[in-house]
Amino acid sequence: MKLLRYGPPGREKPGMLDSQGRIRDISKIVPDLTGETLSPKSLAKLRKLNPDMLPLVKGKPRVGPCVNKVGNFIAIGLNYSDHAAEAGMAIPSEPVIFNKAATCICGPNDDTMIPKGSSKLDWEVELGIVIGSRARYLSKDKALDVVAGYCLANDVSERVFQIERAGQWTKGKGCETFGPLGPWLVTKDEIKNPQNLDMWLDVNGEKRQRGNTSTMIFDCRHIVWACSQYFCMEPGDVIITGTPPGVGLGMKPPQFLKAGDVVTLGIDGLGEQRQKVVKFKM
Repeated sequence: MKLLRYGPPGREKPGMLDSQGRIRDISKIVPDLTGETLSPKSLAKLRKLNPDMLPLVKGKPRVGPCVNKVGNFIAIGLNYSDHAAEAGMAIPSEPVIFNKAATCICGPNDDTMIPKGSSKLDWEVELGIVIGSRARYLSKDKALDVVAGYCLANDVSERVFQIERAGQWTKGKGCETFGPLGPWLVTKDEIKNPQNLDMWLDVNGEKRQRGNTSTMIFDCRHIVWACSQYFCMEPGDVIITGTPPGVGLGMKPPQFLKAGDVVTLGIDGLGEQRQKVVKFKM
């Protein structure tokens, strides 16, 4: 299934794509796509629906983030060896885990706002994992059992905030609009192998990132298992899993985003995103 949320910010409704890629309204069946509705039991109920019998959503509404009320927005750093090299950082011996503020989550085609004081705004196409069951101290062989599905993400980053100022990466990763998720949450039964997905990102139509999830240092199973050893994950939590090479920081000379730029990105089977970079606005 491809599940999504559509409508104005803060008033999104849950939907499902039919076989022709049209949005069908499922708000009479589930109130929203949150942790509660992403449980195995709830997804099994949705899977029994015939999309063609559901109300058709007319027009082209805005698509919101594919999950609402994310409690824990987790990110994995330096998870592609060639990206670590371009960033001038050592290949990690175990996953680098940090958090993005849940308040940075936005729709896949919403504008990216340049935060106050920003001078090195960057892009990172990433595979997102959406948790569907409570996860704590998992065994590695059972780690993917707690996954509800996968989504496309852009780990928008401000490199001065992240790297050049003291403290943790979080402050360069969690600014408003730095977490586009979607367009869809694709349930895991449709993604047979999350470790063989092509991914790409362009800026103003020019090639920037090309990669495949097969080159992750730590695969999805390992990441979910590792996170569960350090903290409890709840349904609706999201993990984004690192980015391949081609970020602005790694270019020679480095190149960063400016107002008016357009970032487009996608992952096989998970759809595409488009963000226009705009100046900060209240």
